[in-house]
Amino acid sequence: MTRFKLVALGGTFDIIHRGHIELLRNGFSISSKVIIGLTSDELARKKGKIPINDYPRRYKTLEDVIKKNFPNSKYVISKLDNDFGPAVLEQEVEALIVSEETSSKGKDLNKLRTERNSPPVVVIVVPMALAKDGTRISTTRIKNSEIDADGNILS
Repeated sequence: MTRFKLVALGGTFDIIHRGHIELLRNGFSISSKVIIGLTSDELARKKGKIPINDYPRRYKTLEDVIKKNFPNSKYVISKLDNDFGPAVLEQEVEALIVSEETSSKGKDLNKLRTERNSPPVVVIVVPMALAKDGTRISTTRIKNSEIDADGNILS
């Protein structure tokens, strides 16, 4: 029995790593359906990120990862051109799944939802996945060849 009918989460998902898998696992484990906001190339650039993969490639990779790791799950991948995308507009969204790094977004989202006469969402913070050295797994660390996608240290 799932706790929610619809939850939302988001990210750039440039190089999908264990932290992303945990975020997705959390969403799929508590909800019948998950809206996954995938950052557009334009928004990534605005935020100072330089993805290795363009939006279509990130979309395909994300879809492949979901099908492999979470078969039979109901989801929608939605392009994010701003911080919130459909989570603001969808009255039915009941929860927002965030990482510790993005936890402040929950307060911002609920403020916007209140302004739009939508009920607030429950904000669920997923702890950051840690690499073998005890430091968080991040796409930047993977790009810098410090760790792999599972958090193993690369020499």
